[in-house]
Amino acid sequence: MKLTARQLARMMDLSAVRAEVDITEVRRLAAAARQYHCVCAFVLPGYFPELKALLADAPEVGAGAVVGFPSGGHSTAIKVAEAKEQLLAGASELDMVINVGRLRSGQDRCVVEDIQAVVQAAGSVPVKVILEAHHLSDEEIVRGSQLAVQAGAAYVKTGTGWAPTGATLHNVRLIHSAVGGAAKVKAAGGVRDLKTIVEMIRLGVSRFGVGLATGTRILDECALVADGIEV
Repeated sequence: MKLTARQLARMMDLSAVRAEVDITEVRRLAAAARQYHCVCAFVLPGYFPELKALLADAPEVGAGAVVGFPSGGHSTAIKVAEAKEQLLAGASELDMVINVGRLRSGQDRCVVEDIQAVVQAAGSVPVKVILEAHHLSDEEIVRGSQLAVQAGAAYVKTGTGWAPTGATLHNVRLIHSAVGGAAKVKAAGGVRDLKTIVEMIRLGVSRFGVGLATGTRILDECALVADGIEV
């Protein structure tokens, strides 16, 4: 299979979800997502209305919303309220952070119920569950992935991008094996170059979450290969 820049863009969520992001960066994010025809763009909840407006005439680019970001430690009621608010504003996808502490505590029922509540609120809108794998053991990554699938997640995602790591090849292998095709895999938090993306596609990743500057650099690099990159 040959991967073109356009095909890669349709696997890439461009994001600007750091605490210090200002409105100028949100505008640049929307412009880049439109230019490259990315599948989705993500901002923090406070900027979601602006993002949605900036993408109003670019129907091929989704406006993504984050829930329980970045710690996952919000109450379930707050996560559901946050999800509903952004869904009402037009969110096309939700990326929610798992309750990392509950998962590490072995409180699986709490973890499942937390995710299920957001999935139910989302209806037909896909929910990606973020594990924040940097803070988890291999066993916890596997168990968290399986719980996310049990709760109805459309994707299991490696990280928020706020932790030091997340999207390692090892973590991707663990998640892909754990979900067994019952959910898709999104890599985020440490995806820095085209080589890594190609390796992760080969391991079963179908979506990538990448910051604005890194994402545009990778897409530009991919575009230089006229006949596409072998994956």
